[in-house]
Amino acid sequence: MKPPDLEKLRLSGRISATVREHGRKLIVAGASMRAIAEELEQMIYDLGGRPAFPVQMSRNHIAAHYCSSTDDATHIEPGDIVKLDLGTHVDGYVTDNALTVDLKNGPSSALVAASEAALANAIAAMGPGASITEIGQRIESTIKAFGFTPIYNLTGHGVARFTVHCSPSIPNYPDPKAPRLRPNQTIACEPFACDGRGFIQEEGKAEVFGLARQPKPKDKIPPELLAAVETAQGLPFARRTLLRALGDQQKVEATLQALERAKLLHEYPPLCEKRGVRVAQTEHTIFIGESGAEVLTNQPLPPRAV
Repeated sequence: MKPPDLEKLRLSGRISATVREHGRKLIVAGASMRAIAEELEQMIYDLGGRPAFPVQMSRNHIAAHYCSSTDDATHIEPGDIVKLDLGTHVDGYVTDNALTVDLKNGPSSALVAASEAALANAIAAMGPGASITEIGQRIESTIKAFGFTPIYNLTGHGVARFTVHCSPSIPNYPDPKAPRLRPNQTIACEPFACDGRGFIQEEGKAEVFGLARQPKPKDKIPPELLAAVETAQGLPFARRTLLRALGDQQKVEATLQALERAKLLHEYPPLCEKRGVRVAQTEHTIFIGESGAEVLTNQPLPPRAV
């Protein structure tokens, strides 16, 4: 496997880490979900990167993929547990990271600690040739030791240039058929812990989209609308992404309708446990080098660069 451009990959990781930690400070009761997402996406641009996917903030039983629409009026409520999931790319080199803020139990949240400890224990086992089965075992056993359950049908994943999700999968349990890590892979490991059964399903309206394939002339997408989609460079996008490019909500809806008519639109609805269940997520992106594992998203940029 060809090695990535580590300089760009490391810069991507540090931008992701910087924006993630800034986002942590913004997650307070009464804050607008949409305003936080927009501020963090702008911050990625300001630091020299581009969003690898729309910033997502998922509350309570929603494990992932809640993305604020352009008119989302949702505010964070006291007692919410909020997952902030964001990514950066620099010239296509993607990093993905996430944290959880528990406004009910605060810094002493055992559920957040379970997810964080599971990630730390998983990373400790990583390196070239490492068993993904063993990594999954560490995640599951750590979360269970805290008295919680991993989400079994959500996994970590590989990342690649202009690609957010690729092989290998990094499950939250010991999959006996899982392969071993190989040098020059980049992976995003994201243990999800919950106080429910540990299974999610799609629920609600999608606000994250992707292209099922590259558009062709026969699809007859108007040039202005196609240009707006192409600003995402093949990566996932949201209505916010299109509004930034088009500046007009009607054109945003026309773009989505044109893509749907051409069967080009892939939707990513919110992924939810049962209502009343609380879910925590922690995520880092890790490069598997010839001699070990390098966590790319644990070190923010120096203050002078922010």
